[in-house]
Amino acid sequence: MIAVGVNDEGYREILGLMLGNSESESSWREFFAWLKQRGLSGVDIVVSDSHSGLVKALQTEFQGCTWQRCQTHFMRNLLDATPKAVQEEVYQQVRAVLDAPDLKTARLLKDAFVEAYAEKAPKAVQVLENGFDDVTAVLVLPERYRRRLRTTNDVERLNEEIRRRERVIRIFPNRESAIRLLGRY
Repeated sequence: MIAVGVNDEGYREILGLMLGNSESESSWREFFAWLKQRGLSGVDIVVSDSHSGLVKALQTEFQGCTWQRCQTHFMRNLLDATPKAVQEEVYQQVRAVLDAPDLKTARLLKDAFVEAYAEKAPKAVQVLENGFDDVTAVLVLPERYRRRLRTTNDVERLNEEIRRRERVIRIFPNRESAIRLLGRY
C-alpha cells in the first residue's frame, strides 16, 4: 500500500509505504491509522480505484475528506460496458465530461450523453450515472491541482517500479551488487 500526497505547490510526495496481507478494509484502515500516527492530517481529497475496502476505510479514518475515483479506471469500466461499435465516440463524449471546466458544465455534458446514448449504450449510461459524482469530485478543486489528482497513474507507476526492483533483488545472490544497481536508478 502506497500513499502519495500533493503539497501546496502541486508537487507529489511519498507519504508512506506498507506491506499488507490484502486490500481489505482492515488492511487499509491499519495503513491510514499508521499514516495519521506519523503526523498525516488535513487530508482534503483521496484518489483511488473503486476498491470497496479502501473506500470504506477512507470514510472511517478520514471523515469529511472527498473521494475521487480514478478516471482511468472508471473509463476502462465504462468502455467495457460499451458496445464496440460506439466505443470511440463514447470515449470522446465521456472524456469531455471529465475534462469539463466545472461541475455544472460536466453535469450538462453528462445529461446530453445520457440522452444521446440511452438506447445505443444503456450499460455505459448506467455506469456514468452511477459513478458521476465519484469521478468528478476533483472539479471542485482549483484547476492547478486537478491534473495531478484525477487518476492514480503516478501511484501505479511507482508500484510497478517497486515490483521491478524487488525482482532485481531476487535475481542477484549478492546483496551489495543489487544495492549498487538499485542505487543508480
